[in-house]
Amino acid sequence: MPCAPACYHSPVSFTGVVENDSIKLPSGMHLPDGTKVQIQPEEVEVPAPRAGETFAERFAEFIGCVDSSVRDRADNHDHSLYGRPKGTP
Repeated sequence: MPCAPACYHSPVSFTGVVENDSIKLPSGMHLPDGTKVQIQPEEVEVPAPRAGETFAERFAEFIGCVDSSVRDRADNHDHSLYGRPKGTP
């Protein structure tokens, strides 16, 4: 298995992938614990919105995908923020 020496004079470049907040190096590559690294994310091309497309249309697949389990926050924001009596949702 190739191993990067603890001390080397010329910089070496690897391409890894971020998975769950960890950098995964290419198969067979090993860096000793404590090795300092410099990370430079690659640019990712973000598609431009289509002409006439609304925000809701562009992100329609995400609308309603999160259930906060708090259904009356907007109706009872004064209760949540200031302790006033709850209104009727």
